[in-house]
Amino acid sequence: MGVDGFGTLREQFLVHIGIERGLAKATVSAYESDLNKYVAWLQTHGITKPDDIAKQDVEDYIAALDADGESARSKARRLASIHEFHRFALAQHAVSADVAASVKAPKGASVLPDVLSVDEVSRLLDAAAVGGSTDPVVLRDKALLEFMYATGCRVSEAVGTNLDDIDLEEKVVRLMGKGSKQRLVPLGSYARNSVVAYLNAGRGELERRSTAKVPERRALFLNKRGKRISRQSVWEIVKTAGGRADITKPLHPHTLRHSFATHLIQGGADVRTVQELLGHASVTTTQIYTHVSPEALIETYLTAHPRAR
Repeated sequence: MGVDGFGTLREQFLVHIGIERGLAKATVSAYESDLNKYVAWLQTHGITKPDDIAKQDVEDYIAALDADGESARSKARRLASIHEFHRFALAQHAVSADVAASVKAPKGASVLPDVLSVDEVSRLLDAAAVGGSTDPVVLRDKALLEFMYATGCRVSEAVGTNLDDIDLEEKVVRLMGKGSKQRLVPLGSYARNSVVAYLNAGRGELERRSTAKVPERRALFLNKRGKRISRQSVWEIVKTAGGRADITKPLHPHTLRHSFATHLIQGGADVRTVQELLGHASVTTTQIYTHVSPEALIETYLTAHPRAR
């Protein structure tokens, strides 16, 4: 099945659609790109064989694409590739069931992202602190989650942030977004204070734990071995804090990004400003956050309509 457990099957699939089905080279290339991204995500989550994939894994992957700001159309195309691949895997008896068959393509902008309330975010961030522990890992987790909610960054941007990207005096951070596009984002006082606490009493200890010949000098957030933290580790940190906070909603790193944008809109920020803060190329992507809850609609109606009472 190949070194990574997917290699041979993936190659057979590409030959199948390219030669047996006669699809255009550009189409085959698009399938290959979609599958490479899918397999890479699965491997970072400990899934190394096609038959180990569950339906929930496919659903989690489609949800995770939001972290990269992918449109509903793009996600639908990637899911179409996944459907084709799983059907082929079943036909080749490489899997015992087609777990992707019942996973539906995402709808358009009417589908709202997973969003935490302000109270739920507070509980999540408090849970990361574990009673004010001075353990360097706890300080890091608290700083990381505060940082992500304060900036609305993608998980890739959080793990890619370097020490020289953050200005604690000016309370701003430089984020490297998609296509190597940079943007400056404010860093609120809560996040700044948590980052300062981590830098003062956490990061140095984590760096000293490194067994590498050359210590990691650039990365802001380090793992327990003193290396740059990974995307998978961020997922685990968010899930752990969510469990401690008894949050039952779907929870992943970009839940904080969704919540950041939604809370800004609800607080009166205009969509263009939020677009710039999120690093969206198009305002259309940002407009999903302009949804209004039924409760807010009723409250506005009762307070604004002259004959509502």
